[in-house]
Amino acid sequence: MTTSVRDDLLAAGLFVFDRVGFEAATVAAIRARARASNGSFFHVFGSKKELAGALFLEVLRHYHAAALAALDPTPSAGQGIDQLIRAHLDWVVSSRREARYLFEISRSEWGEDVRDAQRAQNARLAEGIERWRAPLVAGGELLPMTPVMFVSQLIGPAQIFCRAFLSGRDRADPRSEADTLVACANRALRPPDRIHKQ
Repeated sequence: MTTSVRDDLLAAGLFVFDRVGFEAATVAAIRARARASNGSFFHVFGSKKELAGALFLEVLRHYHAAALAALDPTPSAGQGIDQLIRAHLDWVVSSRREARYLFEISRSEWGEDVRDAQRAQNARLAEGIERWRAPLVAGGELLPMTPVMFVSQLIGPAQIFCRAFLSGRDRADPRSEADTLVACANRALRPPDRIHKQ
């Protein structure tokens, strides 16, 4: 079975889940969208749930790659905060269907089968952020806090705007609030006397 068949089924699954949701999606609709036979589908995925889990991991990998790219080359504290927030907003807008799947459609009850792989991917992202963050905390450029608190202060407010955008409650491009989100994150994550020093 070629990689392209798997990729076609994942793309088709994303399209169908985005249109009708996970519960209403059918293997037949996904196969039709991918132009794949029943045998092809079940050769690659054992079920709709298995495809959904594989798709979740694939989308999560793309999202994490976008975030880590914002830290290469290694930025200063202020630049890193700015670049991470803008990378999040850019990915959500440019990959809207994937972002909606990741943040709005995916459900924990069918994600159990991929939980270990998800934890491993999340750990790689956390390690990448920590490699950038830890020296800046040690140097007094970022406030000391747990990694989870850091990410919640960094991305949490942006994610509120993004969820409203993804659900259709707010049609405004969340990137229009990037400067304010960056300024707020700097106040939450950096010592006051370091904010204006790059």
